Amino acid sequence: QLTLVESGGGLVQPGESLRLSCATSGLPLGSYAIGWSRQAPGDAREVISCIDDGGRMTDYARSVKGRFTISRDNAKNTVFLEMNNLRLEDTGIYYCSAAGSTSYVGGTLRCSGFGSWGQGTQVTVTS
Repeated sequence: QLTLVESGGGLVQPGESLRLSCATSGLPLGSYAIGWSRQAPGDAREVISCIDDGGRMTDYARSVKGRFTISRDNAKNTVFLEMNNLRLEDTGIYYCSAAGSTSYVGGTLRCSGFGSWGQGTQVTVTS
């Protein structure tokens, strides 16, 4: 079983940056595509990014594209989410999970069938 633990959240002001980490254990990370999602109080979960098992392709939600970058270091069993130019609406709990399936549609990665999400890490953007 793949275990995932998120970290790196914090309290920042608009325009600042944070780097989240998703540390994995239990099974080789290189066998899994990994996604990040977030959830604000009262809102539905939003899957915001995904990276395929080899780190060759990524996908982003429109809300974060151009500001967030997902990457992975399989040797260190860690997936990262670099978040730049943070906005008030980025506030929420951020989670990572393994994708059950991936597809490549028109050269674009699509991840789906996510397993259990971790405990999450809180990101608060406030002025």
